Amino acid sequence: MIHKRLRPFNTKQTYPEQKLDNDLSQGVVARGTMVFLRGQVAQDLDTRESVHIGDAGLQTRKTMENIKLLLEEAGSEMAHVCRIVVYLTDIRHREAVYREMGVWLKGVFPCSTGLVVTALARPEWLVEIEVTAVIPDKA
Repeated sequence: MIHKRLRPFNTKQTYPEQKLDNDLSQGVVARGTMVFLRGQVAQDLDTRESVHIGDAGLQTRKTMENIKLLLEEAGSEMAHVCRIVVYLTDIRHREAVYREMGVWLKGVFPCSTGLVVTALARPEWLVEIEVTAVIPDKA
């Protein structure tokens, strides 16, 4: 791996009561140029239209699509995600959000923080995900 992942783990062991399968780490030592993405939501990046109203899993899928697209535009990719912060408006959405997010981050092992907040910028948004990644140094 390009980045040193500190104490990688899978949420299957940490949260056995929840049906999760996320590869995460306690920390990441990264080299290269930093990429900071603002919190992404289920919004079309071109039209700014909110999508998948009321469905936390599909909102997460669109959010992750946006993250992938923006990282590629920056010259990075999902494999170089070092840190994510997940904001949920309802703890009951956690399982659906983390299941979908885990598909996109399988084998990546980023650091992850999850928060439950009162609201996001628009009432229809159920999840927002903030990402820090790197563009690796050229070998």
